[in-house]
Amino acid sequence: MLGIINLQGLTRELSLYLESQVRVGLFGSGVGLSLVLGFGAAYACYYLSVIAKKPQLVAGGETFCGFLKQRCPAVTETYYPTLWCWEGRAQTLLRPFITVKPAVHYSNELIKTADGGQISLDWFSNDDNTHYPDAGTRPTILLLPGLTGTSRESYILHMIKHSEALGYRCVVFNNRGVAGEDLLTPRTYCAANTEDLETVVQHVHTLYPEAPLMAAGVSMGGMLLLNYLGKTGRQTPLLGAAVFSAGWEVFESAVVLEKPLNWILFNYYLTTCLQASIIRHRSVLEKQFDIDYVMKAKSIREFDTRFTSVMFGYPTNDHYYRDASPCHRMKSIEIPVLCLNAVDDVFSPGHAIPVESAKQNPNVALVLTSYGGHIGFLEGIWPRQQTYMDRIFKQFVQAMFEHGSELSGM
Repeated sequence: MLGIINLQGLTRELSLYLESQVRVGLFGSGVGLSLVLGFGAAYACYYLSVIAKKPQLVAGGETFCGFLKQRCPAVTETYYPTLWCWEGRAQTLLRPFITVKPAVHYSNELIKTADGGQISLDWFSNDDNTHYPDAGTRPTILLLPGLTGTSRESYILHMIKHSEALGYRCVVFNNRGVAGEDLLTPRTYCAANTEDLETVVQHVHTLYPEAPLMAAGVSMGGMLLLNYLGKTGRQTPLLGAAVFSAGWEVFESAVVLEKPLNWILFNYYLTTCLQASIIRHRSVLEKQFDIDYVMKAKSIREFDTRFTSVMFGYPTNDHYYRDASPCHRMKSIEIPVLCLNAVDDVFSPGHAIPVESAKQNPNVALVLTSYGGHIGFLEGIWPRQQTYMDRIFKQFVQAMFEHGSELSGM
C-alpha cells in the first residue's frame, strides 16, 4: 500500500512538472508531452500487469496455511517491487547501498567449541523494553547471516530493529573467523556441518531456558538452519524458524552463478571475500591446507573443491554439495518454518525450489515472489527503511511468539 501511495504522489508531481514545461514551451505543440504520458501509461500498465503480483503461498498443511493468512497477512498481499528497480540482479546489487544501516549496540560473547575453537556471538539484549521486562522469559531470536556476512549486515540490523520494537532479544551467530575473532583451530564453516549451530542453540537455550526461542537465517545462514532442522526434527528448543533467500539445491545454484554475467557480478566477488578470510587466518590454516592453491580459485565451486569440502572430510565436492542442499531434508523438518524466496534469485533459481516437497510437509510454508532477487525484496519509490522481507520477518516472529499455540496440533 505504501508503494502505491508513493507512486501516486510521484505521478502527480510529474504531471504538474510536465504541465509547467508545456506552459513555458518545452514541449512545443504538446507532442513531447503526449509521448511522455503515453510511455508512462504503457509502463504503468506493464508494471501492474506483469511485475506487481501476489506471492505464491505453498504450504503442506491447512492449519499452517490458515495461520499465516490470518497472522501474517503480507504473505497474501501484492508485492510491489521498487518501480525503477525490480529485476533480480538489480535488487540484489542495490539493496546494500539503498537501505539504511540502523545503529545497533551489541555485547559480544565468545563461546568455546568441543574441538577447541571459538564462536563469536553478538547480543542485543533489549533490556530497556517494557513489553517483556523479565529477561528470563523475554522472547529470543537467533539470527544467522549469509556466506560472508556478520552481525553488521544491513538485513541483520533491520531484523534487530523490528525485534526491538516488539520487545524481543536477539543474538547473532557469526560463523568462525568472520567477525574479527581469532581462529583457534584450522576449521571454518560450511552449509552442511551443523555442529557449531547446535552448540549455539543449546548455549542460548541453557542461558534462558524459560524464554521462547526462534531462529531466522538468511542465504547460507538459512541453508544451515534448514539443514539443522532437518537433522534434529523435534529435538530442538526452537519453536519456529524463518528462512530468507536460501539456496535449496547447491548444484543448480553453482551452475547459474557460473554464467558469465553472474560470475562477473557475484561469483568472483564472493570468492575473493572467502579468500580474504583465509588470508587473515593463514598462520592457522596453512598447517593443513595449501593456501596458495586455494587462493588461485576463481569461483565459489573451485574454492569449495580446494578448501571447504576438504576441510570437512568429503570424498569430493559433489558429495559436499549434495549434503549442503536443504532440499534433501525438507521432509524431516518438524517445527513451523516459513521460507521466502524470489523466483528470479540467481543464487537460488526458481526451478530448484522444492515446491512439491513443501506440499508434503505440514510444517513448511514457501512464500515465492516473482521478483525480489537475493535478499533484495525492495519496495516503494525509495526503499530505505523497510523491505518486503522485513515485513514478513516482523509479522511471522510476532505471530509465532504471540499466537504460536494455535499451531500446537500440527
